[in-house]
Amino acid sequence: MDPRPADSTADSPGRPRRVLVTGLGTFWGGRVAQALEADPEVEVIVGLDTTEPTVELERTEYVRVDANYSILSRIVKATQVDTVIHTFLVVDPTLMSKRAMHEVNVIGTMNLFAAASSADSTVRNVMVKSSTVVYGCAPEDPVWFTEDTPRSRPARRPVERSVEAVEGYVRDFATDNPHVNVSLLRFSNVIGDEIQTPLTRALRLPAVPSLFGFDPRFQFVHEDDVVRAMIFALANRLPGVYNVAGDGLLPWSEVAAICGKRTAPLPPIGTGLFTTPLRFAGIDLPEEYLNLLRYGRGVDNQRLKDAGFEYAFTSAQAVRAFVEHSRLHDILGDAESYRYERDVEQFFRHSPAVVDNRPRD
Repeated sequence: MDPRPADSTADSPGRPRRVLVTGLGTFWGGRVAQALEADPEVEVIVGLDTTEPTVELERTEYVRVDANYSILSRIVKATQVDTVIHTFLVVDPTLMSKRAMHEVNVIGTMNLFAAASSADSTVRNVMVKSSTVVYGCAPEDPVWFTEDTPRSRPARRPVERSVEAVEGYVRDFATDNPHVNVSLLRFSNVIGDEIQTPLTRALRLPAVPSLFGFDPRFQFVHEDDVVRAMIFALANRLPGVYNVAGDGLLPWSEVAAICGKRTAPLPPIGTGLFTTPLRFAGIDLPEEYLNLLRYGRGVDNQRLKDAGFEYAFTSAQAVRAFVEHSRLHDILGDAESYRYERDVEQFFRHSPAVVDNRPRD
């Protein structure tokens, strides 16, 4: 995708005002919607997902859809949204089957772009949340992948192939629709207070799994910087592809040390057999993550910084913030989680009995 500004048109909006968010029930979709609600210039927020929101939202309208967003065209036409934020992209292969992941990632993205490119579409901004998993993981990889660096080896694993297919659709859509501003953000290994990934679960074990003879370098991005980067790219209508990752690379042994843990080396050959005990502890390390424990991965984050974005956390600071929250969690335990109840939400949003004390412009 060409990182040049999209063609301007007479009806092209500046800041987004009517926004559709896919994956509202996911960790990222809910938090992006919360951030959009804080912007008084955003008039309408519509969130789609197969599951209900997991965070409290005041003015985002939730619509239940199927996994491949088959009714997306009708929703885009009915709501006249000018911006689509596509957060519903599965990059953790432990979350669902290969077939379900293909349905969500590939078919869902196809339907999204079909809706955004229809003849009467009002969409002028599209943002897709992708992952640095698209670069793969191999011994001959460069120290830093730039946005234009190709993979060292062809994609073999289902999650890598599906993300690669999604990015292909993004490039095609950007080429065929020069009047639409298209942003694609590739996020590194996310860590933070609430996000749950195979890596964060592994770092919470008494001994952190590693591979014997390997001490790869890791790069992290804090969950707060993920949301901030998406809102920044959206507000500034940044076109093109951007890596999003904190400064610096950390050896895996140092990551474990920051967490106050020792590493527990697994044999590099036949590793899958030795990860079975980890599954009983709720830790699933699929091949993609085992390869990370062999070779690591680093990406160049300069392009987004050149656009004006300032990270709140380096890789090391993101890990330390994760450790501090984990310690606090061990002391205080789980907070009561939010549960979406449609009837209650409808009452608070639409009942004339509810007094709206929000400040007006």
